[in-house]
Amino acid sequence: MTKLNRANLASLQSGIAVPNYQASDLKPGILHFGLGNFHRAHQAVYLDALFNMGKSRDWGIIGTGVRPADRAMHDALKPQDWLTTVVEQEVNVSRARVTGAMLGMIPPEDRVAIVRQLADPAIRIVSITVTEGGYFIDPATGQFNPEFPEIAADGQNPDDPHTVFGLIALGLKKRREAGTKPFTVMSCDNIPHNGVVARNAVAGVARLWDKGLADWIIANAAFPNGMVDRITPATTDRERKLCAQDFGVEDNWPVYCEEFIQWVLEDSFCSGRPELEAAGVQFVVDVTPFEFMKIRILNGGHAAIAYPASLLDVHFVHDAMNHPLVGAFFAKIEREEIMPTVPPVPGVVLDDYYHLIHRRFSNPKIGDTIPRLAFDGSNRQPKFIVPVARDMLKAGGSIDSLAFESALWCRHCFGKTESGKDITAGDPIWPRLTDLAAKAKADPLAWLSMDDVYGDVGQSDVFRKAFARSLSDIWSKGTAGALAEFVGA
Repeated sequence: MTKLNRANLASLQSGIAVPNYQASDLKPGILHFGLGNFHRAHQAVYLDALFNMGKSRDWGIIGTGVRPADRAMHDALKPQDWLTTVVEQEVNVSRARVTGAMLGMIPPEDRVAIVRQLADPAIRIVSITVTEGGYFIDPATGQFNPEFPEIAADGQNPDDPHTVFGLIALGLKKRREAGTKPFTVMSCDNIPHNGVVARNAVAGVARLWDKGLADWIIANAAFPNGMVDRITPATTDRERKLCAQDFGVEDNWPVYCEEFIQWVLEDSFCSGRPELEAAGVQFVVDVTPFEFMKIRILNGGHAAIAYPASLLDVHFVHDAMNHPLVGAFFAKIEREEIMPTVPPVPGVVLDDYYHLIHRRFSNPKIGDTIPRLAFDGSNRQPKFIVPVARDMLKAGGSIDSLAFESALWCRHCFGKTESGKDITAGDPIWPRLTDLAAKAKADPLAWLSMDDVYGDVGQSDVFRKAFARSLSDIWSKGTAGALAEFVGA
């Protein structure tokens, strides 16, 4: 067993790829908020590949964050010199590599140091992975809402903000005052037009302090839209044991992921960028078609299997895909209602992409879990499902599967599986959801009263009738019975 750190890299198993560069070969160029598994399996992997090529070595990563989980990541990675073991899992192969793109991490409680780093001219990109629910978006309008308590507090404390966007705005304020060029803000979260969303959040906080600052940020900083993709489950003791067992590496927080990786990015940077195209990043003029494809077919597909699988006590995603009823529902909702809303994507055959997603979801080596997919539905449904229903309603198409998916989510939020097992709370508003789910058993439309989730879709007579019928069937026939009837099994 070899403890992961830079001194021990030469002692690792011969099959494990390790950096061919030293930390001293790198200079910081990126400050990243949210050092979760996805970032370390995605952006950090691309940069590690570049550094191994001898390219762009002035774009090393400094990490930080604002949540307690970011402190836990700091404490886990510091003893191993900020290295991460990334294990790529496919059906017949597992490959491990150690990445060394990260140079250090600022603890989340040291906001003074974070702002100082943001103001440093060496930092030319600030990247973020704070999840779909971390952008303070009003689900009903899809716009940044400055009335969130955390944002309102930042508005009252311009010299000591606590949110990601408040800190970024303050860093840009310091650079403006010093005559330093602004940095590019690069969102790597699964949100349509994530660059625009990030810009609205940063400028929205700045506007609470100084309209001139907000205008300067919009005019001078860059916020490229991007599509990111790699299935990356949460790390548990299972992954730590597997890393030790299979590769002989003692890593406090290894990352397990699929082999597939994709990053499509608009080439809009105000202070330079790494040579990411050399590592496989696809630069495009407009990322919108790629966003639609990925967010709707993949993320919407995740939502489609999460709730029926949860109710049927299926734990792993690959088992859900192999379940005859869940798998059939996935195929039905994708082909009949999700894929028709995806515009043409340059160089992509959508049917091929669907089969790729099906294969990726079915990969048993990933160990991705249904609880992860079912988590935070109140933030994910308005981004992955409701917009699809809205588009189908406008087009006069079928929304039966989408309404059925929404009914399954409602039934899931009742908090009990079909076998009577408790469903672990998995949403910031779980008490509200469980209360409404209980009321919806007798009055299905109580669930659609969540205007902040459903907006105008919840007011559609067509959607309301389909939802009520679906939920009634699920309660009267059970999840399996209702599914079987719905998919024609």
